[in-house]
Amino acid sequence: MPLSLPPLTADEIDAAAKRISGIIEPTPLQYSPRLSAASGAKVYLKREDLTAVRSYKLRGAYNLMIQLTEAERAAGVVAASAGNHAQGVAFACRAMGIQGRIYVPTTTPKQKRDRIRVHGGEFVELIAIGETYDAAAAAAAADVERTGATMVPPFDDPRTAAGQGTIATEFLDQLDTTPDLVVVPVGGGGCLAGVSTYLRERSPGTSILAAEPSGAASMTAALVAGGPVTLPEIDPFVDGAAVRRIGDLPYRAAAGFGAHVVSHASLPLVAATDSSSFQMMQVDEGAICTAMLGLYQNEGIIAEPAGALATAALAEVTVTPGATVVVLVSGGNNDVSRYGEIIERSLVHRGLKHYFLVDFPQEPGALRRFLDDVLGPDDDITMFEYVKRNNRETGAALVGIELGATDDLTSLMHRIAESPIQAERLEPGSPAYRYLT
Repeated sequence: MPLSLPPLTADEIDAAAKRISGIIEPTPLQYSPRLSAASGAKVYLKREDLTAVRSYKLRGAYNLMIQLTEAERAAGVVAASAGNHAQGVAFACRAMGIQGRIYVPTTTPKQKRDRIRVHGGEFVELIAIGETYDAAAAAAAADVERTGATMVPPFDDPRTAAGQGTIATEFLDQLDTTPDLVVVPVGGGGCLAGVSTYLRERSPGTSILAAEPSGAASMTAALVAGGPVTLPEIDPFVDGAAVRRIGDLPYRAAAGFGAHVVSHASLPLVAATDSSSFQMMQVDEGAICTAMLGLYQNEGIIAEPAGALATAALAEVTVTPGATVVVLVSGGNNDVSRYGEIIERSLVHRGLKHYFLVDFPQEPGALRRFLDDVLGPDDDITMFEYVKRNNRETGAALVGIELGATDDLTSLMHRIAESPIQAERLEPGSPAYRYLT
């Protein structure tokens, strides 16, 4: 880290809050009756999905870019992003009149690409390259080396992390009490670094629960290994938090504040009077989808997968009754075309959706017998793909069944075992199952 960069401290985060105040309005802190009733705590949602770019990423991008020298502005900026940081950079480019080139993975949802172009206008060139954030980041780094432009990192820079840490300055002002617990989503870790730094200095009695998707658990891997490591592969579904390597600065902040990995779901999360717990957990992508649907159907909040990550984590832990909890809804840039997959993953996670390979006798009435003898009264066939083979006594079919209740699986499996029709359940996590979902 160059010596000229400011340190990541609560004072610098307060300074960042002043720098961005002219362009970024404070986001609401919304009490959630539903999540409060479910957890037994007093739960508040910090609505970062309501910023101008629908995520907190504008905070860090603007705080960094407003501190650039005239020479750096003239040389232009470069950024790599899965989509949300790119929108923040694009917004800042247009607001400050700075030319920028933004690299995103080819897997970035169309909705995010379209919004990047809207926010940046003529000031931004959008370049899609590689299948992961890390591939886009490598291309952006090569651009900086070639052109001399200034990199605007999405998380691994104290100016970016300080801007993202301004979330904490706001919710501490908005609450009439000190929060007992703050739940923070983790991708590259800049938001966690900023928020945890501010809380350690300004609200040391507040506990922190950091959550990352199980398919891209780069902070967990770093804490276990004693330093950042590059994951061999990741699940890109939670695109806003799918990073193969955690940032050095975020890792130092988390490790320095005593973050430790937890693998169970019963966590007493009200801190002692002079120090707080700092816990790191992984959340299944299906649980994240369930949280997304819950936010949409109950609070009317359109959260992207990364935006619902903290809410999903809260559902998997035990919080001391009556505790005051702040949960970050970090982003709302979700492509409506993804909702089919989101519903599917949620059903699988809840144990309501199952797939079977069924060998049907090639004779009239075979399907009717399956429906009558195997399917329960509340079960529904949601997929049926049949391959007829003329020279075989049986024909294979892929059958998807949605249960009326999770507990109905036991009776369904019993009826299958009693039936003369041969059926094999596809196990979650198998290659065939991953193809289906």
